[in-house]
Amino acid sequence: MNKKQQQLDQFKSDDSNQPLTTNQGLKVSEDEHSLKVGSRGPTIMEDFHFREKMTHFDHERIPERVVHARGTAAHGVFECYEDASDITKAKFLSEKGKQTPVFVRFSTVAGSRGSAETVRDVRGFATKFYTDEGNYDLVGNNIPVFFIQDAIKFPDFIHSVKPEPHNEIPQAQSAHDTFWDFIANNQESAHMIMWHLSDRAIPRSFRMMEGFGVNTYRFVNAEGQAHFVKFHWKPKLGVHSLVWDEAQKIAGKDPDFHRRDLYDNIEQGNFPEYELGVQLIAQEDEFKFDFDILDPTKIWPEEEVPVRILGKMTLNNNVNNFFAETEQVAFHVGHVVPGIDFSNDPLLQGRLFSYTDTQLIRLGGPNFHELPINRPVCPFHNNQRDGYGRQTINVGPVSYHKNSIQQNTPAPVPPSEGGYEHYQEKVEGMKVRARSESFEDHFSQARMFWLSMTDIEKDHILKAFSFEVGKVARRDIRQQVVEMFANVDVDLATQLAMNVGVQPPKITQPVETTKTSPAVSQFVNPIFSTETKKVAIIVNQKTENLGAIIDTLKAKKVAVELVSDKQQAILNFDVDHTLDTASPVLYDGIIVAGKFDEPKAQNKLNHFIEETYNHYKPLAFLVAPDMQNPITIPGDEGVVQTVESFLEALRIGRHWNRAKAIG
Repeated sequence: MNKKQQQLDQFKSDDSNQPLTTNQGLKVSEDEHSLKVGSRGPTIMEDFHFREKMTHFDHERIPERVVHARGTAAHGVFECYEDASDITKAKFLSEKGKQTPVFVRFSTVAGSRGSAETVRDVRGFATKFYTDEGNYDLVGNNIPVFFIQDAIKFPDFIHSVKPEPHNEIPQAQSAHDTFWDFIANNQESAHMIMWHLSDRAIPRSFRMMEGFGVNTYRFVNAEGQAHFVKFHWKPKLGVHSLVWDEAQKIAGKDPDFHRRDLYDNIEQGNFPEYELGVQLIAQEDEFKFDFDILDPTKIWPEEEVPVRILGKMTLNNNVNNFFAETEQVAFHVGHVVPGIDFSNDPLLQGRLFSYTDTQLIRLGGPNFHELPINRPVCPFHNNQRDGYGRQTINVGPVSYHKNSIQQNTPAPVPPSEGGYEHYQEKVEGMKVRARSESFEDHFSQARMFWLSMTDIEKDHILKAFSFEVGKVARRDIRQQVVEMFANVDVDLATQLAMNVGVQPPKITQPVETTKTSPAVSQFVNPIFSTETKKVAIIVNQKTENLGAIIDTLKAKKVAVELVSDKQQAILNFDVDHTLDTASPVLYDGIIVAGKFDEPKAQNKLNHFIEETYNHYKPLAFLVAPDMQNPITIPGDEGVVQTVESFLEALRIGRHWNRAKAIG
C-alpha cells in the first residue's frame, strides 16, 4: 500500500454495525419521524436532528465543473524507468524503480455530469502525482493540441460548444450552430477540428487512449539547464476507437460505458498501464522549427522531436467514494515540483490563473488542498490561516513572516535544499494586447494531419464533418466552414459541400505543405491484442463445448459474457444477459454458438449479428448462420467459423474491408 492509500485510509468510515449518531457523535433514538407538536401537529424548530440531516442533504451537491464535469477516476502508481536527472531535478524522476502514488481523472469536456460518455468530444486526462516534494499535477487531454491559442478566448470557445442559451440544446454535442460559427470565425481552431473529427474523439475506452500535456512546459536540471518539454501518456494496449454509429448507440444503451469499463477492469485485475514520455527541445533550439513551439494549436511532430520514455503508470485501485475523491479532486497546472517550470505559452499562462479561481467556487474556499484526496503526502507548513473548510489546527501565536517568536519559522528553503526556484528567463518588450506573427499559420499542421491519415481515417473524418456540419441550421455557417477547410484539402471541402447542401469552395488550392507525421495516425502503427476485450457468446440449450470455448477465450485474457433468449443456466453456466438486456455495441466481438426456434428471439439475434458486422467487429459462427441474414455469411473479412480464427480476428479488432457494412 502506497503513502497516499495509507493517508486516505485514515479518513475511511465503515458505518456497518454501528449506532446511528448525529455529526457531533450524539446517538439518535429515532430517525423516522420529525419532532412535532402532537402526532399531526407542526414540526418544531427544536428538532436539531432534523435540521442537521436536512441541511446536509440540501448542501450535498457542489457546483459541477464548467468543463470536464463528466468524469471518473482511479488510484495507481507511477514507476520511474531511469534516472532522468540529466533533464530535470524532479525527484520522482530521479531513480530507476522509484514509485510515486498517483490519482487520475478521465473526463469529457462539453457535457454536464449526467451526459453520456461516448459522445464526440475531447477527453480530459489529468494526473496528480503525490511526490515527496509536493503534489505535481499533469493536466492534459487525449488530443495534443487545442482550439485556441490564447486563454482569453477560452470562455468564448466554451460558450459556443455548450448548449445554446436560448433553449439549452444540444447536450454534450458540438454539432450545432454556435460551435461551428465560432470555428468558422476563429480559424486558429482548424488543426484541433481535424483531431476532433477523427476517431480520437470517440475512444474505445479510457484504457486505450493517449494523453498529452497539450501545453509547452520546461524541465530544469540541477545545473540550471533547461529544455522545453511536452508530455505524453502512451497506453500499453494501444490507441483504439469506436465507430461513430456505434458510439451513438452506446450512448443510449449504456451512457456509463467508459467509467464502467475502467471500473470493471480494475476490479478484475486488468490494470490499465500507460508509459510517460517527453519531447524535449533545448533552449537554444527554440526558433529552429517551421512552427512556433509555444503555439498550443501545434504539435511537435514525433518524427522531428522524438519521445523519450521515462516511466510507467499503473492504475490499480478504484475509488472508495466517488464524491469524496473523484468529484472533490482539484487539479491545477500550477501544482509543480522543483525541476518542472512553465513557458510563455499564452494558453498555459491563462490556465495558471483560471484553475485556482475555479476551485475556489467549486470547493467553497481556499482550503481545498485539505480535502483528503488533495492533501500531499509530504508535510506542509505556512502562515495561511482560517477560511471555509479549514481542517488544520494550527498551534501557537505566529501566522506571519518575518517573526522572532518562532525564530522566523516556517522559513524559506534555498534551492540547494529543495526550495522551488523559477527558471530565470530574460523577458523584455512593450506592454501590448497582441499575438506573435509566428502564431498566424492556422492550416499547415491541419493539412499535415489530413495527409497523415489512412484512407479509412479520411473517410471517417469526412463522415464526421458531414454529420456535424449537417446539423448546422444556418446555411451561411455551413458555407463558411466549407470555405475554411478548403485551406486544408479542396477535395475534402468539395465533398463536404455536396453532403451538406452548399456551394463548392471558392478556394482551389490548400495551404502549401506535403509534410506528414505518421505518428498521429491510429492505423499506421497499431498495437493489436486480445487482452481485456469483451466478447458475447450467444448460447442456447443445444450449445456444445461451452466450457472449452470459454476456457480458450479466457486463456487469451478475453472477458466473456453469455447471452441467450432467457436468463437461465446452460451447461452449468449462468447466462449473464438476455438479448433484451444486452446489446451488440457493448462488445468487441460476437460468437454465435446457438440459434433460436422462436422467431422473435431469432430476429433479435440477427440484429446482434448485423450490428456487429456493420461496426466491423469480429464475428464467429459455430453453428450454421441463418440464411435469412445473408449479409454476414462466413468468408467476409473477420467473419469466421472457429474459436481460434475468431481470436485472431479479435486481436486485429476492426475489419474495414466489408463493402456491405454501413457503420
